[in-house]
Amino acid sequence: MPTRTIVLWWVCRGALLVWGLIGLFQGYTSEFLEAMFAIAFTHLWDLFQIWGGKSFIVQMPYQFQTHLNLFIVLGICIGSTLNNRTDFTGSDIVTHFFAGVIAARWCAELLVIMQNKKNTKIAPAIAAMGGLGLALGILVGWEIYEFTMDRLYGFTLQMSSPFNENGLIDTMTDFIIGAAGSLAGMFLFIGHLIREHRKEEEACE
Repeated sequence: MPTRTIVLWWVCRGALLVWGLIGLFQGYTSEFLEAMFAIAFTHLWDLFQIWGGKSFIVQMPYQFQTHLNLFIVLGICIGSTLNNRTDFTGSDIVTHFFAGVIAARWCAELLVIMQNKKNTKIAPAIAAMGGLGLALGILVGWEIYEFTMDRLYGFTLQMSSPFNENGLIDTMTDFIIGAAGSLAGMFLFIGHLIREHRKEEEACE
């Protein structure tokens, strides 16, 4: 793994730690806990390598963690700050779109790796559509998380209220934006496979 990648990962973790500590000192305990949870996710690829054993998960490329770390910093340090400290709500559009892109791209890659482990190749279209389906499932899971946090801890992640439809509008907007990002991620994955196929053909020639 390139040294610059490792450095980038630790810069992302450092940014999250600083953000969390600033929130803690300013009385935002939830931000500190959010930062600690996010830092744990920046070690996901490392956990794959340590606990993956002989499973397909150890073959996930390290670029997966790089994309995830950058997304986490964007969503937490920038998105959460804008949502909690200002009236700007446009950050949700960016974060949900790129969440869809990353989820679809790497879920499709995961399906390819799973099939390669069985010494069989999965059709690119099936991998792409499977990645899309898994990404949409992740989006549903996230909205369930937001709903649960709002109900259990009094958060306003979905801006829900018994007097208006803001919660419904927020949830459906997140779904639509995330789905658009997932579609983009699916086509990016197809483009990646096409480029890899051309490289293989050129190598054979």
